[in-house]
Amino acid sequence: MGNQFAKCYALARARQIIRTPDNTPPLMMDAEDKDDDRYRAPALDKGLDILELLSEQKEGLTRAEITRQLGRNASEMYRMLERLVARQYVVRSAAGDRYSLSLKLFALAHRHPPMNRLIAEALPLMQRFADAAEQSCHLVVYDRGNLLVIAQVDGPGSWGMSVRLGSRVGLIDTGSGRVMLAFQSVEQRQQMLAEHTKVKGEVTLDRDALEQACERIRAAGFWQKDSQQTFGVTDVTFPILAPSGQAIAVLTCPYLRRIDEYVAPTLEAATTLLRDTVQALSMFREQAA
Repeated sequence: MGNQFAKCYALARARQIIRTPDNTPPLMMDAEDKDDDRYRAPALDKGLDILELLSEQKEGLTRAEITRQLGRNASEMYRMLERLVARQYVVRSAAGDRYSLSLKLFALAHRHPPMNRLIAEALPLMQRFADAAEQSCHLVVYDRGNLLVIAQVDGPGSWGMSVRLGSRVGLIDTGSGRVMLAFQSVEQRQQMLAEHTKVKGEVTLDRDALEQACERIRAAGFWQKDSQQTFGVTDVTFPILAPSGQAIAVLTCPYLRRIDEYVAPTLEAATTLLRDTVQALSMFREQAA
């Protein structure tokens, strides 16, 4: 009898009986489900729901749209959005009526191992490009007001043009910077420009000219133009896109044209190879497809 009671008691502890308001037959909840419910944090869930929703929006959402899409109470959404804005995870539009993700999560991700994964995936493909195009290339990400070179590969020849690993690159007057700015939402681009800090020698450019350049880059899908830092160099830059269509990194080839008798790959061939390299990054195959 004692053993039977012990078995019943253990079963009752392992499974939670829940009675419905109209006393219909009880529902049974597994202990695992009970643990999930026990460790719920409703406020955290609301905040994460907002961040996940905004991550899918290119132009942001109003508070009413967020409230409706999440099926939440307007007052609790107001409080949660105010906290996310205060902690700089979310930004308001200039008119104050729309909310979008800030770059804070983006910056935090750069300190996290997934950035190492991007570098690990990109380096073999960058090396393949350098060997085929006989040119160097470098990979940059946005970091605290300008760009940071996180990977660099030299071409196979005895001489070439390269950017030092770990160096800072201008946001305004480089192909890398303009492509990074071009493939952002309006709010994210405004925030990047607000955080902008000049690197040594960076040329000042007015906002109207910069916006026009970004429009041309978005239409073309890449940047190809003479370098504003060095004579004889043509910068070719493509964005590495997240599923949202925004650039999380850019890949640049500072192309140098041979003038001797050696027949090297042309600028057009190098551009095609660089495009293929970006599209081949396995993390973004779904986006490229």
